[in-house]
Amino acid sequence: MMRHVTRAGATALMLVAALYHPDVATAHGGGDLEQDPCIRKIGESAVHFSAYQPQYELKEQYCTEIPQEGDTYLVVDLVDPALRNEPVGMRVLRGNGKNESEEQIVADVRPSTHPDGVLRSEVRLDEGLYTVIIESEKRNLMKRPQYLLRVHMIDYQKLVMSIGGPLVGVLLFAWLAYKIIRSKWLRRWWTAAPSS
Repeated sequence: MMRHVTRAGATALMLVAALYHPDVATAHGGGDLEQDPCIRKIGESAVHFSAYQPQYELKEQYCTEIPQEGDTYLVVDLVDPALRNEPVGMRVLRGNGKNESEEQIVADVRPSTHPDGVLRSEVRLDEGLYTVIIESEKRNLMKRPQYLLRVHMIDYQKLVMSIGGPLVGVLLFAWLAYKIIRSKWLRRWWTAAPSS
């Protein structure tokens, strides 16, 4: 009986550890380009987007979740060297990018060549949704990469996911403790234990 309880407890702890491991939800940078959520494709070529707010966090980079309002540095790395020799631009719109004609243009970097492979812009972002569109004059503009930025907003899906792992662990632990306390083996052991 004790072996079953130990096995169930070990299984529950492994499940909690797997669900709660921080790298599962927050992986970014230093890994495989195919796995990076900040990579977008322009045809066969790739671009990488980063946003920085050094006035709050000096070295922290963001992709789509921008934690604070304020001055933000937007950087697009042209991963494919072929993109460096053709005109590439960036447009930042306030809104979700579904109706570009009605949305306010916050920043517009006209297409030009970028021999160093980096497209930069500085923009002031207030709370809300923004769309960053990367444009290439030579590539098909219908398939241009977009990034939806959430500035100073709570992402409830991520919040639920971050709370879900520990909550499942606590519930499993409580259930296991309840089963152990209610087990006949524990009652027999408790009543058979000599009193001093």
